Amino acid sequence: MGTSVTISAATAQDAEQILKLQYLCYQPEAALYDDYGIEPLTQSLDALRDELGEGCVVVARLGAEVVGSVRGTVDADGTGQIAKLIVHPRLQRHGLGGRLLAAVEERLTTERSAVRYRLFAGHRSESDLRLYRSHGYAPVGTEQRTRRLSLVTLEKEAAVRAAATA
Repeated sequence: MGTSVTISAATAQDAEQILKLQYLCYQPEAALYDDYGIEPLTQSLDALRDELGEGCVVVARLGAEVVGSVRGTVDADGTGQIAKLIVHPRLQRHGLGGRLLAAVEERLTTERSAVRYRLFAGHRSESDLRLYRSHGYAPVGTEQRTRRLSLVTLEKEAAVRAAATA
């Protein structure tokens, strides 16, 4: 199944599909924390279009359908901030999340000179935390956001590019 899915940069035409997929994918997260006011569920199409224009957004496609997405930016100290990694529920647990994560890391490093990556996950989001740990991320802190939610910050260093050492 994973071999027929392609990963590429998102385009402005993908905005509506990404937003609908985001809404679908964040329902279980909202239920887990009993909070349906989380930003991924309240984000507007215009705000998503702004992210498409400013950040590094990668999508996974199965034919013309967007079945996964992830976003990233790089701050002034070279830290790639990775967010909103989503995979359609029917395609989860087939390695697509890891492929999207690797794709956004690669683009953040080659196109925006990221030297490390940082992402966040809810403390009860075990499948997310497991995915990130399996891709080399380590917890570096926890911040209590609400009575029900603590965000775990995870980081890893960017791989050194072979061209940089040659």
